[in-house]
Amino acid sequence: MPGGGVRGRLSGVKIYADRFPTALRQLLTDLLVVAWVYATIRGALWLHDLVQKLAVPGQKLEGAGGGLADNLAEAGGKVGRVPLVGDELTAPFERAAGAARSLAEAGRDQQELVDQLALALAVGMLIVPLGLVLFGWLPLRLRWMRRAASAATLAAAPAGRDLLALRALAGQPLRKLTRIAPDVAEAWRRGDDTTVNALAALELRRLGLRDPHAP
Repeated sequence: MPGGGVRGRLSGVKIYADRFPTALRQLLTDLLVVAWVYATIRGALWLHDLVQKLAVPGQKLEGAGGGLADNLAEAGGKVGRVPLVGDELTAPFERAAGAARSLAEAGRDQQELVDQLALALAVGMLIVPLGLVLFGWLPLRLRWMRRAASAATLAAAPAGRDLLALRALAGQPLRKLTRIAPDVAEAWRRGDDTTVNALAALELRRLGLRDPHAP
């Protein structure tokens, strides 16, 4: 958790910044993303269950049609045993049983349609929010972790600090660079230790990291 000198490492990868404001912002953002994903999944499940309620009439229709078909088929079987006229009396029952089975089949079709609709709506509700997390927040988070781990490693070596200073020259705003020295690029080319250390510290601060050589 964030605090003065917040640190998080997993297999050599830096999870959170060292500086409290940056670490706190990262932690709050992570918690918001987790809450966002949880709320999205819960909402999708709720929508799925809500749409599934539309299948109730189909279930009742299937049950009623199936039960009626069985009863008619049973009655037709009994009537069919009547001597001489049994076959003629069975035909109406068979037709009625067939119609009842059609009703039951329509009920099953309605349930399948509702199942497909519920799944499609739930997936559709998940696509955009989870897409923002997977293709928006997550790549940025991983990129910071890689950069922070590399910067922390470079900061511990003299040659690495020179590279950090070069990155600061290439990426930091001019107003911050000119505060270090009027001709900061020239001072860096001369290898001025004070300028190099100041530039390296500036780049580390941009990533929310503490300078291990700072007093």
